[in-house]
Amino acid sequence: MSESTEKSSQNAYVSMKDVGHRYDPNPDAPMAVQDINLDIHRHEFVAVVGPSGCGKSTLLRMVAGLLIPSHGEVSVFNRPVTEPRDDVGIVFQKPNLLPWLTVKKNVLFPLKHKYGRVSPEDIKRADELLAMTGLSAFAEKMPDELSGGMQQRVGIVRALLLNPDILLMDEPFSALDALTREQIGFDLLDIWRDHPKTVLFITHSISEAVLLADRILVMSKRPGSVLDLIDVVLPRPRSPETINSARFSELTNIIRGHIYEPNVHA
Repeated sequence: MSESTEKSSQNAYVSMKDVGHRYDPNPDAPMAVQDINLDIHRHEFVAVVGPSGCGKSTLLRMVAGLLIPSHGEVSVFNRPVTEPRDDVGIVFQKPNLLPWLTVKKNVLFPLKHKYGRVSPEDIKRADELLAMTGLSAFAEKMPDELSGGMQQRVGIVRALLLNPDILLMDEPFSALDALTREQIGFDLLDIWRDHPKTVLFITHSISEAVLLADRILVMSKRPGSVLDLIDVVLPRPRSPETINSARFSELTNIIRGHIYEPNVHA
């Protein structure tokens, strides 16, 4: 390892070194992912794309401490990840809101479940986050009174309430229609700008990854490995005009080429 690479790794908020995982403990069983090396730095937004079943969510689950890698090491703040951490927030594919609680009580539920109570400061922060995401008027509504996009915003607010340093997002917009998905992507960029987080974002959408991310990890088909790590050199803040730019199209085409014509880029 070079001196610059070692320094980069030491400064990384999230680091994966030669990471591999198989779900079957049999050493002859196929790997889900293998030979993953990635450093994510403070307030960096990294997206992961690749074919279905390539292990994108497996990577996220290892960073979250929900899986322990079969090979290599995943570390957060230079400490090996061996269990879930309070300073890592997770937004899943579905918001999984409790249907018998209001929006605001859903947001506060993880705090109440963990500590047995919520403080006035917690309630104030929940109100602020709901306002920031345009949900103040829906705080006392039940989840089934909200659209899918609004429910997903509630899931994001819930993950942000503890003010985690790292935010993991596992295809959070996959269940939304195209227009809502694009709008909530811009909403996420606004949240990230106003409350910077280190983000690992899993998605099947190439254009979504290019719109949101600083860098994109492109994975191969199973067993998932790194095909490319692409710097998204597009100015921020991103806007609808970004999507229409020549560079945006160029980046999406590069990624499509990796995924759909991998032999060309081998």
